[in-house]
Amino acid sequence: MKNLSAARGVLQGSGLFRQVDNALLDDLLPRFHRETWARKRSVPAEAVKERFHVIVSGRLQVLQINEETGRMVTIFLHAPGDAFDLLQLLTGQPCEGVFEARDDLDLLTLPVSEVRAWISRHPEFNRNLFPYLGEQIRGLAQLAGDLALHDTETRLAHLIMRNLDDQDPQRYDLKLINDLSHEVLAEMIGSVRAVVNRQLQHWRKQGIISLDHGHIHIKKLDALLSRTRQYKLPPPA
Repeated sequence: MKNLSAARGVLQGSGLFRQVDNALLDDLLPRFHRETWARKRSVPAEAVKERFHVIVSGRLQVLQINEETGRMVTIFLHAPGDAFDLLQLLTGQPCEGVFEARDDLDLLTLPVSEVRAWISRHPEFNRNLFPYLGEQIRGLAQLAGDLALHDTETRLAHLIMRNLDDQDPQRYDLKLINDLSHEVLAEMIGSVRAVVNRQLQHWRKQGIISLDHGHIHIKKLDALLSRTRQYKLPPPA
């Protein structure tokens, strides 16, 4: 596979592969095939069943859609180093939903059967797989709690807080979601574009955020924190 070193770097920085021994990566990486998806490509999960994918570059949205109303909710927003479809890997059944490329995607792909066989030969990989699965389950639990218990303002505040750049949270920069449209942000919290746009404009008028060509800049993090009690600012350095 071409660009092996670039793919290795992405995987070694991801939650799923960060602690994987170099020898295991050397054994796994050459088995993958490279695949590209164009931005906005939409693929039903059923269409890629029996395939396991790892993202090298770009973002992938996993959606569930109500066919009668057209309403959508984002189950996951995957980033470089993330893998899909883990349900297919674990249960043999694809997830119910649609994969949509938010950017041009560079992917590594391998038949699920080969991934299962590789894990059987290298059970030590489960030390990485189980915590990664745990984080995925945590994200689903947070989404379920938000949808069931909180209003739109709180859900949107939670989404922003979960996407603060953890490398330097004092700078109030966002990662992963910062250039997404209001429509996509709405899909991530089970709302609609008009409601999210109205809420963001309200925060802008209050001086809590600024909006610049699709980018959200946080100006008053304490004010945003007042919309949610789940997060605390880290202590000053």
